[in-house]
Amino acid sequence: MEDKIEESYTGLAAFAPIPLSVSSPSIKPEDRKLIKAQAVEAMHLKAQQQIDLLKRQAALIMEQARELEDRVLISQQIYEATMRFSPSMMMTYHLYKRHDGEVILSLVSPEEWGQSFPFKHFVATVKLLGDHTWDILQKGDIEAEEIKAESKD
Repeated sequence: MEDKIEESYTGLAAFAPIPLSVSSPSIKPEDRKLIKAQAVEAMHLKAQQQIDLLKRQAALIMEQARELEDRVLISQQIYEATMRFSPSMMMTYHLYKRHDGEVILSLVSPEEWGQSFPFKHFVATVKLLGDHTWDILQKGDIEAEEIKAESKD
């Protein structure tokens, strides 16, 4: 007959891998698939939050780049425009395009012209900054790119 060797735990009860008495807390096997699925779900959620944040930041950067491109185009049009005065820093001016294609920088706002608006398009209201760049305060009824395209025709 074979001797049956019974294995038993001889260490501290607090560290026992199995319940040693009826009053011991139950030890249940871990559902590793569930733990893994929850961890993967949490990782995907966090990654998606970061991706969404990066997309918003990229959209903001692209908007800032478009605004800068607009400033450059309008600034170029202003410096190529007919000016019958010397612009002063921190003053507001208005850019117009005539029917013959000439671009004019004026002190008179579109509202001040009233019914006798003598131009084909109002391009923008701008302010000359201290570094000789132009800040666009209001865009008009035509984009700077359209002015450039029309003047090439």
